[in-house]
Amino acid sequence: MIVITNPSAIANEIGIIDSLFEEGLYLLHIRKPDFSEVETAKFIHQIKHQYRENLVLHHHHQIAADFGINRIHFSETERKKMINFTELSDFVLSTSTHSIEDFNALKNIFEYAFLSPVFPSISKKNYSSQTNLFEAIKQRENFNTKIVALGGIYSGNIEQPLQNGFDNVALLGTIWNSPNPIKNFKLCQKIVLSLSA
Repeated sequence: MIVITNPSAIANEIGIIDSLFEEGLYLLHIRKPDFSEVETAKFIHQIKHQYRENLVLHHHHQIAADFGINRIHFSETERKKMINFTELSDFVLSTSTHSIEDFNALKNIFEYAFLSPVFPSISKKNYSSQTNLFEAIKQRENFNTKIVALGGIYSGNIEQPLQNGFDNVALLGTIWNSPNPIKNFKLCQKIVLSLSA
């Protein structure tokens, strides 16, 4: 599973992140849109060194190599602005999409892409898809890029995307809007592992 950081700072955030990795978290997307380059660097620096290869950087891509981070993520807007991705051949790339048409049109350079929101968002009020993404995914033509469900996913519905064509899931609100993020993560993890058993 993938976890995305809360956009703003959270109490004991680094402690929670380290605990998530100890519990088997695969990838953590660092998405702090309002953080400066220095704040982002400080944030990364606090995470245990052994988890650097499991970090994905959304902003300030230029500092990724300094921290031994080899994964970077492009928002939909950034992706559409980029003309040349060849200089990033040393990095594992991911991106965000909000329609199956955009997902199908992706170049083969992306390892995976988020498709969101599959359910009404937990972290963003009144944010939901205008189309049924479970129906839309039936029109999937791009099988070079993995498709990751994002948006409103928690233990009560996490099975649905994985049983309907999504390759993986990403969690945000169910982790950071919860009084017990680790418990929620472990609950989701248990369900995902039971599906792959």
